[in-house]
Amino acid sequence: MPARRTQSDSSAAPEKRRPVANAALSPNILFEDEHVLCVEKRTGLPTQPGKGHLDDTLLNGAFALRPTELGALGAQRDWGLLHRLDRDVSGVVLLAKSALAYDALRAAFESHKVKKTYLAVTQHPPPSPQGSCTRAVREEIRGDMKVAVCPQRGGESARTDWRTLGKIGLHTLLEVEPHSGRLHQVRVHLAAMGCPIVGDRVYRSDAPPNTGRLPRGRVPEPLLLHALRLEFPHPVTGAIVRVECSAREGFA
Repeated sequence: MPARRTQSDSSAAPEKRRPVANAALSPNILFEDEHVLCVEKRTGLPTQPGKGHLDDTLLNGAFALRPTELGALGAQRDWGLLHRLDRDVSGVVLLAKSALAYDALRAAFESHKVKKTYLAVTQHPPPSPQGSCTRAVREEIRGDMKVAVCPQRGGESARTDWRTLGKIGLHTLLEVEPHSGRLHQVRVHLAAMGCPIVGDRVYRSDAPPNTGRLPRGRVPEPLLLHALRLEFPHPVTGAIVRVECSAREGFA
């Protein structure tokens, strides 16, 4: 069982308070049964409430769909949220609807029994049509951002597999599977190999990580990274559940 966290009232951090339901952001349901809920996260949408985003996140939208089940799980079980996607990443997100499901699926994530598959459009082709990157990853604070780097020494072990699917204009379409769950693992590994993801301003092969902000009013190029597929053991039956989310425009 996850460690219990104290939940206070008005002094609680925004992400610890019960999320406000936002029906305008209700996500598409990709799979649902009594215990689990898989939804589609749109690009540009934060996954969960935090500083500056109290009611405009995926979790706020999910609360509009299933307020009773998610609310009953409480902050100690992250309101049912089992993993997160970066704000600019789209695709499948998994939530639990019961305590039993949350605890079983949290254990599945920690024992690497959950398989994640992404689509990525890269600026350059990888060094070979398919392979694995096993460079260690370390988290660092740069300015007001937490980023990942691939240091020459030290860091935590990480592995990312890739397979080339084809070309999109001058760019390359990859199917990518991270095995280690490190911060920004797919993004930093692809940049370290010399094939950064199109639209990624933080992780670039020439000077990663670039944490500079865009000038006010300038719209950033979309980050072409999409959580295509999630495979996990059902928390009750143990059967493998496979959920897919069609990619948005730009991956065709």
